[in-house]
Amino acid sequence: MINRSILTALAVATLFVPAAYAQSLSFKVLGQPAGSGLIAQNKEQPFFEALAENAGLDVSVQYLPVDVAGIPDSDGLRVLKSGLFDIVSIRGPQVSRDEPSILGMDLIGLNTSYESGRAHIDAFYDTVDQRLQTQFNAKLLGVWPAGPQIIFCKPEISGLADLQGLKVRVGDQSAANFMAGLGATGVPMPFGEVQQSLARGVVDCAVTGPASANSGGWPEATTTVLPLALQMAVNGYAINLDKWNAMSAEDQDKLQTAITALTDDIWTYSEELYADAMRCNSGETPCSLATSYSLKQAPVSDTDVATVAAAVGEVSLPVWAEQCNAVFAECEAKWRETVGLELGL
Repeated sequence: MINRSILTALAVATLFVPAAYAQSLSFKVLGQPAGSGLIAQNKEQPFFEALAENAGLDVSVQYLPVDVAGIPDSDGLRVLKSGLFDIVSIRGPQVSRDEPSILGMDLIGLNTSYESGRAHIDAFYDTVDQRLQTQFNAKLLGVWPAGPQIIFCKPEISGLADLQGLKVRVGDQSAANFMAGLGATGVPMPFGEVQQSLARGVVDCAVTGPASANSGGWPEATTTVLPLALQMAVNGYAINLDKWNAMSAEDQDKLQTAITALTDDIWTYSEELYADAMRCNSGETPCSLATSYSLKQAPVSDTDVATVAAAVGEVSLPVWAEQCNAVFAECEAKWRETVGLELGL
């Protein structure tokens, strides 16, 4: 006859077997706006909808673009902190109003190429991650660029000097400060409102990447593009820290590995999209990933290149550092120890 204590022990042990062998997960993911471009359509959304396969996790995912959810993209960090969504595709320029350290990755004039962008973003990554953990109960999983942010205008322009007196849609405060230095007015505006605002004359020009502009139909309302990279428009993925800490170490590793692979893929894809969209927007070939238009490309002068390069030390860094230090006393010091070291500042 089996001892009663043995039966009890077996019953208790059985209760804990499922947890020991598997951890079923569910994620609510808030994504990029539905109309923001091919990165969201061809990389981000398919990745998360197939996350179980891509990461080797026992997981179910509910993916929802931020505009479909009816949530302002500027609220991404607040959504993470509240736990309303578990993973958020953070739009860096927009959420920088809540956490200005993010702008330290992508100040105007800092990232004028993909190579420099990767180096500077990697250098400041850990600082931003720590800020998100302490201020928003969120962990940064990866960062990627929408691509070089260039200027589209309804009136014909031949360079930066022609922006004087014009209203220019910008993505963040760093860009607004730069425009002010040129005698233009920087106007913050959600991406989805820009095309009609250009058509109606609410703004004269607008800044974004060529692929996003193409997807948003901006060439229908503009005549000229100035292909001078002001910044990279960083985006990224972050997870609610409570959700992360509830995962097993093995599942954490699987998720992080998969997100890292995704962001690496997007870096490559972003560069491909930039080259193709520049051709498409100007009616050149080959044009395989976007719609063909007939924008005029303004020449990029050495003077304009120098103006953007000088903006880091003269405009972007001083203004941003004051804002960031006000909420994070070590902000500028951390930046100079990392990104500044790369630049010799």
